[in-house]
Amino acid sequence: MKKEKEKLLFGKRNYQLMILGLVFITLGFFLMSGGGSDDPNVFSDEIYNFRRIRLAPFLIILGFIIEVYAIIKNPN
Repeated sequence: MKKEKEKLLFGKRNYQLMILGLVFITLGFFLMSGGGSDDPNVFSDEIYNFRRIRLAPFLIILGFIIEVYAIIKNPN
């Protein structure tokens, strides 16, 4: 009896790109976190720094673009 090799929906490169996209998304959300104040009556301007306003959303959007490309890319 011959064993047929399971055919995956995506190729190896597609899965690598998907993992890369997930890394970018996770890193973006990690960079966006924090910046709050320990005292609720004191406002902290740390929430408006470059990392949280520009860099983190850029990494998240880039991660989603990579994910879409990984799904659309033809494995052949």
